[in-house]
Amino acid sequence: MAINDDSEIRALLGQPRRIAVIGASPNPARDSNHVLAFLVAQGHDVIAVNPGHAGGTIHGAPVVATLANVEPPAEIVDIFRNSDAAGSAVDEAIVHGAKAVWLQLGVIDEAAARRADAAGLAVVMNRCPKIEIPRLGLLK
Repeated sequence: MAINDDSEIRALLGQPRRIAVIGASPNPARDSNHVLAFLVAQGHDVIAVNPGHAGGTIHGAPVVATLANVEPPAEIVDIFRNSDAAGSAVDEAIVHGAKAVWLQLGVIDEAAARRADAAGLAVVMNRCPKIEIPRLGLLK
């Protein structure tokens, strides 16, 4: 299982992707809000997943209640949940048909990463695309 491989991260983020952000918040004090805005600014097709704000928008991205409401399916599922809840979000991403799961900084679930890898998804864990995109020279 290749986790956090630079070449894989570069392939995931080097071109515009459809990205679902689970746990996206409209609160500007939250990291998920800043990362979502950054991904939108980078040209990605971003869908926010937050049942409490479904029907609205965050930085122009539509908000849906669940990952199952994202149509067509997201290629990358970016997970802003605590480590204890990350596994269920990874399982949803597998069922959803995502190509990759991205667990944000501090979000670590080795068992969920193994399940995603076994299902053929790329796995990035304990990283942030807002950090990785500039680090890898992928800024638009």
